[in-house]
Amino acid sequence: MPTADDLDPPAAMQVELVDVSSRVAPKSDLMATIGAATGTGLSGRSDAMRKQLAAKAGATKGSEAAVARALKWLALHQLPNGAWSFDHRPSPACRGKCRNQGNLATSFNGATAMALLPFLGAGQTHQEGKYRRVVEKGLYFLSNNMKVRPGPRGELSDAGGRMYSHGLASIALCEAYAMTNDQSLLQPAQYAVNHIVFAQDPVGGGWRYSAKQPGDTSAVGWQLMALKSGHMGYLQVPPQTVAKASMFLDAVSIQQGAFYGYTSPGRGPATTAVGLLCRMYLGWKKDQPGLQAGVKFLSKTGPLKTNMYYNYYATQVLRHWEGPEWTEWNNEMREWLVDSQSQRGHENGSWYMGGGHSGQGGRLYCTSMATMILEVYYRHMPIYRKQAAEEDFPL
Repeated sequence: MPTADDLDPPAAMQVELVDVSSRVAPKSDLMATIGAATGTGLSGRSDAMRKQLAAKAGATKGSEAAVARALKWLALHQLPNGAWSFDHRPSPACRGKCRNQGNLATSFNGATAMALLPFLGAGQTHQEGKYRRVVEKGLYFLSNNMKVRPGPRGELSDAGGRMYSHGLASIALCEAYAMTNDQSLLQPAQYAVNHIVFAQDPVGGGWRYSAKQPGDTSAVGWQLMALKSGHMGYLQVPPQTVAKASMFLDAVSIQQGAFYGYTSPGRGPATTAVGLLCRMYLGWKKDQPGLQAGVKFLSKTGPLKTNMYYNYYATQVLRHWEGPEWTEWNNEMREWLVDSQSQRGHENGSWYMGGGHSGQGGRLYCTSMATMILEVYYRHMPIYRKQAAEEDFPL
C-alpha cells in the first residue's frame, strides 16, 4: 500500500499564460451548429439559491445533512499534496480505518476530480466556503499535474483512468473557473478543453481510453460534460467537436435515440442514461419521441442499488425531466441514500455499494457519486425551464 509520503506533488507547471478570450466562439456560432436546448448554469450553487432549490425540488433536511457528512469524510481523506486516491487508506487521517478501498491506486487525477466535484456542487470553491483550503489544494494538484502538450493543450489522463480521468479533471477545472472567474484557472481549464478536442476520434466523433480511439458512450459522457462546463466559463469549445459527438450518439443508439449501447447500438441502462443526458444538452426537446421513450424506460427501471454510475446519470435525466417521474424517482433514491450512508466509526458519512465500478473506485467513488446525486437539486439548473436560459450550450 502506498503511503502519503510517496505522493509528493509534481513540480509547478511553467508555461506562459495564454489569453484565449479573443478566440472563444460566440454563443451564436456555437448554437448554430445544433438546435440546442438552453444549457444549465451553476447559479443554483450559491447559498441562497441552493437552499431555495433544495426545498422546491425535493431535498430534505436529512439529505442535506448527508451531503454535509459526506463532504467532511471526503475532506478527511485528502492526501497532503492535495490529491485523493481511490485507495483511500494512505490519507493521514485514515491510515486504513475505512474498508473497501478501490484498486485504481495510481489514478490520482481521476480520484482528485471525483472528490472535488461534490465540493463544487455544494458551492464550495477555493475562494469561499468551509472547505476552501481543501478545494484549493485539490485544484492546485490538478493544475500542476497537467502535462502540457503542443497545441497548446494540457493532458490529465493517468495510468488508471486515462481519458476518463481527463474528462473528470476537466469538469472540475472548468466548473471551478466558471464559478469564480479566477484567472489563474483560465489556462489549465482551456488547455484541458483543448486536449478533449484533440483526443476526439476524427471518424466516429467519440472518445475512449486514448486519443483518437473509436469512442465508447461512457467516455463520451464525461468529455461532453467537460465541454459543457467549459462553455459555461466562456472557454473555446469548437462547434465541430460538438457536432461530431452528436454523430457518435447517433451511431450507438436505437429506436429514435431512446436507447444507447457502449460502442455499438444497444440498450444498456447505464449507457442509455448517459446518452439521454447528452441528448438533453444537445438540444432535444421534451416532445422528442426518443427522449420520451428513454425517460419512460429509466423511470420503469428505477434506481439500481448496485450501479451508482447508472444512478448518477439517470438521476440527472429525471431531474431535468421533472414531473411525476422525477418525484417518484427522487423519493426512492433520496431515502435509500440517506438510509444507507455509513455511521460507522471513521467511515461515518461515506458510502460503499458493491457492483458496477465500486471495486475499482472503492469507497471514495461511491461516496462522491452518492453525494453528487444528493446535490442534484441545485448542481445544475433544470434544462426545460425558462430560468435555465442563462447559459446556452450546444450539446
